[in-house]
Amino acid sequence: MNSLPAPGADDASSPTGPAPSAGASLPTFSPLYQQIKALLTQSLQSGEWKPGELMPSEVELAGRFKVSQGTVRKAIDELSAENLVLRRQGKGTFVATHHEERAHFRFLKLMPDAGVPHHPDNTIIDVKRLRAPPDVAALLNLKSGDAVVYIKRLMSFDGAPTILEELWLPGAIFKGLTAERIDQYKGPMYGLFESEFGTRMIRASEKLRAVGASDDAATLLGVAPGSPLLQAERVSFTYGDKAVELRRGQYLTVHHHYQNDLS
Repeated sequence: MNSLPAPGADDASSPTGPAPSAGASLPTFSPLYQQIKALLTQSLQSGEWKPGELMPSEVELAGRFKVSQGTVRKAIDELSAENLVLRRQGKGTFVATHHEERAHFRFLKLMPDAGVPHHPDNTIIDVKRLRAPPDVAALLNLKSGDAVVYIKRLMSFDGAPTILEELWLPGAIFKGLTAERIDQYKGPMYGLFESEFGTRMIRASEKLRAVGASDDAATLLGVAPGSPLLQAERVSFTYGDKAVELRRGQYLTVHHHYQNDLS
């Protein structure tokens, strides 16, 4: 596996600092902990450590890369801040997974005005393969007309329809994704993508705007046409900043609000 020499050069950022091992594409002038972070990310991307799996200890990783434990800790700190790994007191560092409760609410920002946040019930309206419209292709970095999987679903809280979502996924990655497969999977949809299609969402870019409910949305959400809805358009990315999902959701905010904690 990749290793870096010069354990005494932990803060090196000059061309004379540790050189990355063969096959690793690392910035020449990056600090050493950033180089270690890049190597760890490569291992995560390659599947060396699976989602939910315990990673080697900081001491073991320091020996592997021939750097100090402090350098490894700083690299893992950044991976933890980016939600790629999860530290558990007294247990070690684990690869983050979408099966964790907190991961679900990291992407679902609609919170109840009263009570405790909880998972919605999902009703799949449609799942089909089709050719990507130009706007969808552009956002997913596909060619217009490339195959995509289209999913339309209604999400309800305590029996009240609240979110209408449309999803587009690259067809080459999500071959075999059907309504039956989604219905049979007991867990969050991102967990299904992770465990059965080897695709983990690690970050997302989202745009919000106010819209009036279309006739179709009004019927499904049980409101009058033109009623105010909050619309979110989100592009989710996996490792390597590769776009792997476009999601457009319309939220009914009579009893809910959009919450995003900034830091």
